[in-house]
Amino acid sequence: MPTPTELRVSKDKKSLTVTFDTSERFEISAELLRVESPSAEVQGHDPSQKKIIPGKRNVGMIKIEPVGNYAVRILFDDMHDTGIYSWDILHRLGSQADALMATYLQKLAEQNLSR
Repeated sequence: MPTPTELRVSKDKKSLTVTFDTSERFEISAELLRVESPSAEVQGHDPSQKKIIPGKRNVGMIKIEPVGNYAVRILFDDMHDTGIYSWDILHRLGSQADALMATYLQKLAEQNLSR
C-alpha cells in the first residue's frame, strides 16, 4: 500500500495535495473528500446505504489530525469530522478523483440536487 510522504492543505483550504512514496502526487478537492467521506454518516453500513451529500462545492478544511500512523481525520468547515481517511482511501480518492466526481455529479443531477 502506498504511504504518504507529504500532506499539504492549500492556502484557501479547498484542496489537499498528497504525495506518496510511489512518487504519485494527487490534488484532491475538499468537496470530493467531504462527499466521499469514509464515515458511516455518508457511506452507511453497506453500499446500498451511501448518501449523496449536496451543497458542498465551497466546503473547506479547518484542520487535519493524524490517526496513528495509518490515517488522518479531517475537520471540515461544515463541522463534519467523523471520517477516518486511511492512506489507502486517500490513494483511491486521488487516483480515481475524476471518475468519482463524475459519478457524484451524475447522482446529484438524477436527484435534482446542486453542488
